[in-house]
Amino acid sequence: MKDFEGDFEIFAHYLNATDAHVICSCLVAGGVSAMVADANLVQMNDLWAVAVGGVRILVPTTQMAKAREIIEAFERGDLALSENDELS
Repeated sequence: MKDFEGDFEIFAHYLNATDAHVICSCLVAGGVSAMVADANLVQMNDLWAVAVGGVRILVPTTQMAKAREIIEAFERGDLALSENDELS
């Protein structure tokens, strides 16, 4: 992450910390300076997830449009590995 990105906005909420980390990782891999907030609090007690608003993904205001594009591609399956892709 760069030294200063300006103001951060809430990009998304998730009740499951793992889901939030997967989405955040996609954003970071796409060049967005995203971060996860409240994951530890929610993981300590699942019942608090709704009370605290879930696990938040924060994105700099200036990168919101790029973040939306990346997640739309993720949801369409554009980022999925094919059966022929090799992991190395």
